[in-house]
Amino acid sequence: MIGTARQGMDVSITGLGCKVPDRVVTNDDLAQYVDTTDEWIVERTGIRERRMAAPEEALSDLALPASRDALAQAGLEGKDIDLLIVATVTPDMAFPSTAAILADTLGATDAAAYDLSAGCTGFMYALAQGYGMLAGGLAKRALVVGGDVLSRILDWDDRSTLVLFGDGAGAVVLESVPEQGFIGFELGADGGGGANLWLPGSGSRLFDDPDKYVKMNGREVFKFATRILVQSAQELLEKCGVSMDDVDIYIPHQANVRIIDHATRKLGVPSERVVVNVDRYGNTSSGSIPLALADAAADGRLRPGRLVLMTGMGAGLTWGSALMRWTKEMAA
Repeated sequence: MIGTARQGMDVSITGLGCKVPDRVVTNDDLAQYVDTTDEWIVERTGIRERRMAAPEEALSDLALPASRDALAQAGLEGKDIDLLIVATVTPDMAFPSTAAILADTLGATDAAAYDLSAGCTGFMYALAQGYGMLAGGLAKRALVVGGDVLSRILDWDDRSTLVLFGDGAGAVVLESVPEQGFIGFELGADGGGGANLWLPGSGSRLFDDPDKYVKMNGREVFKFATRILVQSAQELLEKCGVSMDDVDIYIPHQANVRIIDHATRKLGVPSERVVVNVDRYGNTSSGSIPLALADAAADGRLRPGRLVLMTGMGAGLTWGSALMRWTKEMAA
């Protein structure tokens, strides 16, 4: 699925916020649980530390401050939002949705609110849905949240998954703007590869003695990720008539620095145009790209007029890219 923004239907990001838990977990900390070392993890993933939620923290506890910051930056209040989408695979509970809980807390009493599940690609799917709702006239202002508390579904005896993931959330406000913001989207899914990254026993399908922990075929996921990050970006750029040389900021999903480096080389992106924070946060799933956006804003790279390419991939297997012209002056 690929498409460009409709002429005259200009939508952009007008507010941005993020939140990570206070608890920092280093590679040496994880060595107390599994057979690993800081050197082993850094060499294979580039991750040095990650944030993990406290026992009493759920996703909405991270999403709420991120959302409030995004709304404040956009000069809005919760009551001004009429669409709220939360992209996550770790909601507070199966129902009510985390989006509905969040809408109530924010005072978004007139907002349609729902959760969206597309693995680590969730934020990209939610961005596309938010854009479509605004461009189609069904909503005026949307709050899109991406975040996960993956530490809740990790097997702390499984080195292959434990070292990769962290917790965090980010939020953006989408509004109609007088100039072009979003330019195009590319989304896709391959359910045939779903068993390479899955959570058996988490739904209505019965399994014998499921432990409800993340299961991953690392080799196959790596092969998928290195291929699809490049493919999705290239197909979107071609559809939009844009060269990679025109892209000012490239934000790939923060899964593994080796995957990011591979995509960067294949696409021919200079390293100074790539946002990388996987070393500090690990893979935060749907929180990955909004957290990277916040880093780009903090270091001054996210300025009006700059062309931004975002690409995610994850469980499903899913993938998605968005291309936009940044329109908002961002505070550090």
